[in-house]
Amino acid sequence: MARIGLLGGSFDPIHRAHLELARRAADELGLQQVWLIPAGRPWQRGELAASASQREDMTRLAAAADPRLRVLDLELRRDGPTYTIDTLRELQASHPGDEFVLILGSDQLENLPSWKDWRQIAARVDLAVAQRPAHPARAATDVLQALQAGGHRLRLLRMPPAEVSATEVRERAARRRDLRDLVPAAVADYIERHHLYQNPCSPNGHT
Repeated sequence: MARIGLLGGSFDPIHRAHLELARRAADELGLQQVWLIPAGRPWQRGELAASASQREDMTRLAAAADPRLRVLDLELRRDGPTYTIDTLRELQASHPGDEFVLILGSDQLENLPSWKDWRQIAARVDLAVAQRPAHPARAATDVLQALQAGGHRLRLLRMPPAEVSATEVRERAARRRDLRDLVPAAVADYIERHHLYQNPCSPNGHT
């Protein structure tokens, strides 16, 4: 049985804090792999700046240097809004012998009770949580109860709050500033080559 971390997100774009979170979770929890899952149509977000294929490309470029990281496109291929519970059901059905851990930032943990079928999520997997700025890494009582009812745990990752955000990357790209301290070099080159985020008011960075 493999232990696999699941780290989803808009990845618009993926940045160094995402990668550090994936690697820290793998190290601390003894995960064989962490699967990065770009969201198709996040139902709690507005229109994304980069296209689905561009976000997938950038995520694959970012993951290429670490053999523990794998990119899944199942949410990008799914019609309609993207729900985590549907992804968990699909992966657990197709990988019945594996154990999954859902990796979250503390801001997502705080928002978990607003997710579709969140109690079923807590009944299916452990949650591994990293501190995000201004969001304490603690769960509401009903979340802890739902985890316990399913025989699962809340795991707090020992990593400092990440200051990097996708918003910062997009804003810096719009000002034509260097991105290599925020994203891997291959991702920075991709953003520059495809002129992404140069006009933050335009969906794909173009006028």
